[in-house]
Amino acid sequence: MGRFVVLFVAAIAAAMFLGACGPQRVEVGELRTQTRSVDAEDAESVRANLRIALGELNVSGGADELMEADFAYNVSAWEPRVNYELGGDTGELNVEQQGLGEGIPNRDVRNEWDLRLNDDIPMDLAVQMGGGVGNLDLDSLILTGLNLDMGAGATMVDLTGDWERDLSAVVRGGAGEVTLLLPSQTGVRVNAGTRLGRVNAEGLRKEGEAFVNGAYGDSDTTLEVDVSGGVGQINLRVV
Repeated sequence: MGRFVVLFVAAIAAAMFLGACGPQRVEVGELRTQTRSVDAEDAESVRANLRIALGELNVSGGADELMEADFAYNVSAWEPRVNYELGGDTGELNVEQQGLGEGIPNRDVRNEWDLRLNDDIPMDLAVQMGGGVGNLDLDSLILTGLNLDMGAGATMVDLTGDWERDLSAVVRGGAGEVTLLLPSQTGVRVNAGTRLGRVNAEGLRKEGEAFVNGAYGDSDTTLEVDVSGGVGQINLRVV
C-alpha cells in the first residue's frame, strides 16, 4: 500500500481524532523543514508526550540531547510545537502538531517527524497519533512507562532489547495494523484483542487469556503489554 493511500485512508479517523467539524481541505504550501533539539538540563527522569494528528512518525534512541528531531511539513498550520519544562528532578517534554482540525489532506500533503530520544534518561513515553504511518524503535530506551494511542494506519513498535526493569505498556489501535516486536530473553505477557479484526502471535503460547513467551516466569524482569484494536490486525512477533 502506497504512502498516500495509507495517509488518505487514515485521514478520516484523524479528523475524528482531532474533532474536525467537517471535511474541509487543508491548504498545502511549500515544504518547510525544522531541526530542533532539547537539553534535559538536570532531569533525572522525563515524561515525554508526542501528539501528531496525521503523517509519518519515526521515533528511536541515540540522541546526545534529551531529544533531537527533524520535521518536514507543507501545511503551515501544522508546524510542530516543542515545549520542555523542568520541575525538581523531573522534566516534561511536549511535542505537538499545531493546527489540530485543519481537515482532510489531498495527495500532496506531507507531515514527517523523525525524533531521536536519549538512551540514558529514564522516560515515561506517551504517543497519540491520529492516523498515518508509525515506526517506533524503542528497544534502546530506558522506559518507565509506555502508552501508545494510535488511530488509523500502520504502526510498528520495537520492544526488543535488554529490559533491566519491569515495564507495563498500553497500546491502543484504531483501524489498521499494529505490529509489536517482542524480546525473547525477557519474560513477556500480552493481553491482546480486537473488536473487528484478528490477532497473529508468532513465538508466543496461549496461557489463559494472555500470550506469553518462553522466558515468562523465568527472567528477572517482565514486560506486560495490553494491546487492543478496533478494525484491523494485531501482529505479535518474538524476535
